[in-house]
Amino acid sequence: MSAFPLPPGSTLGILGGGQLGRMLSQAASRLGFNVIVQDPQPNCPAGRVSQDQIVAAYDDPEGLTALGRACQVVTFEFENVPAGSVERLQQGGARVAPGPRALAVAQDRVEEKTFLNRVGAATVDFAAVDSLEDLTAALARLGAPALLKTRREGYDGKGQVWVDSVDKAELAWRAIGERPAILEARAAFTRELSVIAARGHDGAVAVYPLGENIHEGGVLRTTLAPAAVDAATQARAEAIARAVLEGLDYVGVLGVELFDIPGEDGGDGRLLVNEIAPRVHNTGHWTQDGCVCDQFEQHIRAIAGWPLGPTKAHARIEMTNLLGDEVDQWRSLAAEPDARLHLYGKGEARPGRKMAHVNRIKGSL
Repeated sequence: MSAFPLPPGSTLGILGGGQLGRMLSQAASRLGFNVIVQDPQPNCPAGRVSQDQIVAAYDDPEGLTALGRACQVVTFEFENVPAGSVERLQQGGARVAPGPRALAVAQDRVEEKTFLNRVGAATVDFAAVDSLEDLTAALARLGAPALLKTRREGYDGKGQVWVDSVDKAELAWRAIGERPAILEARAAFTRELSVIAARGHDGAVAVYPLGENIHEGGVLRTTLAPAAVDAATQARAEAIARAVLEGLDYVGVLGVELFDIPGEDGGDGRLLVNEIAPRVHNTGHWTQDGCVCDQFEQHIRAIAGWPLGPTKAHARIEMTNLLGDEVDQWRSLAAEPDARLHLYGKGEARPGRKMAHVNRIKGSL
């Protein structure tokens, strides 16, 4: 097993070949690393900008063995990588960052909120739901409306439904496929914020300024960063991020989604954690054009054992996701003098599919 820090010329592995893997690979290339991607889709977006691609399922034993043998460290671009894949890589002697603990926590929403509360990161009240009877009892305790989510999988608004009243419980239970779930109390928040943070092999922590997020139909549409927050709110977010990173003994970049809860009678408000993502995050894309070291380079630095880069913002950025055929606006977007277009190299522009994002520079800091 190679010693840290990994020198340029080392090979990094990425499980997952979508847009996050693509931008991670591009960042790794800038730092002189070679990248091998494992993804079941031939000629995937990340594979086309990497040294090599192993075309195999994420749990394919032969593919994982080959990836582990070829790479000095392996990471992943999404949190639904099978836990068994990480275990197999480690059993074969490969280093994986972030580690399996982060995956286990992030893949189960009940485990996630239990962990967050344990490390002092507050969340909405919640209840585990394994049956219609559980759901009815949870609604009686938490009140309605409340949000019912599958315990595992689901993203961008999938696998979740609002339950407006107790008499709608059965309908909601069927809507999520009668699968193990979590019921979350409604949060009276004014806006959603997020913080992107990183932790290195040496325990060093680096935190970016907060971003403010706007969603449409359960999908992130825009992030404004740095968010208009006071120093106390930024400090609270940094403390939450540090508690999560250290609680997981985490290595790499992590995204933390937060609810901004106003204080009563003009007092200080609170930040509640909505969820964590053990990877680079859509709400951190603004860092590509707003910071010297963006979240993708930061992740590569962390998993390779390099010093973490600066996180101070040098510009205000409005990041907008381009969904489906909105990517066809590339010509006009490329003509905007203060816009930088980041295309993902995907084929079919299906409705709602993330095809690209654009960072608009709204002034220097």
